[in-house]
Amino acid sequence: MIKFTYTILYVQDVAKTLEFYEKAFGFVRKFITPDNSYGEIITGETTLSFASVTLAKSNLKDGFQEGSLSTQPFGIEIGFTTDNVEETLKAAEEAGATIIEQPKTKPWGQVVAYARDLDGFLIEICTPMG
Repeated sequence: MIKFTYTILYVQDVAKTLEFYEKAFGFVRKFITPDNSYGEIITGETTLSFASVTLAKSNLKDGFQEGSLSTQPFGIEIGFTTDNVEETLKAAEEAGATIIEQPKTKPWGQVVAYARDLDGFLIEICTPMG
């Protein structure tokens, strides 16, 4: 059986990014390597992981497109559900997130907002479906 277990984001500063996600969303750090090149946080069923850009470059000989707040976000997002989108969005902003879209109620009743983290990755903050 194949199971989706984790996502890894390539970031400039793993320790700083872990601190951001802990402060912004209340996640708990699972671990960080002694050289600060890789770390994980516990988000529920799926682990969110971070690898330094340097480590990622050593794994991918042809390179990759780095995330940055100075460019448009990638066509992918990480999504976090919460019962209070407004409060969660405010905490994320206070931790250093850039707000992209304020909370809006979709036609199906879900409240959705968007922010970007310190490395420019797109985060959807929304109420649960159903």
